[in-house]
Amino acid sequence: MTKASKLLRIYTDESAFFGDQRVFEFISELARQHKLAGVTVLEAVLGFGRSAHLHRKHALENDRAVVIEIIDEEQQLRDFAAQLTEIPDIGLITLEAVDILGGKSAAEPPDVQS
Repeated sequence: MTKASKLLRIYTDESAFFGDQRVFEFISELARQHKLAGVTVLEAVLGFGRSAHLHRKHALENDRAVVIEIIDEEQQLRDFAAQLTEIPDIGLITLEAVDILGGKSAAEPPDVQS
């Protein structure tokens, strides 16, 4: 049995900050507070976007491209993405269909105390 869900992808980079917190950390924590089903942050070895600025790991600083992946139901993801408009240095935001085929995360998560 499969469960239809959506995958929200948010592109940014390691050096992007929102206040005193990295953008990818802020978004991940916000997603947890909204009780979205799951978040993964992926660091790219190399990447560029619309500006053609090449993001990569340098000897003295980190400027790698980062992709935040969030899985949940479509409406929850659309509502969540709408809240991100005030955050600077977010690149592309995409939404695509995924099928959860199984695995440990397919079960209902335990009630986590904050």
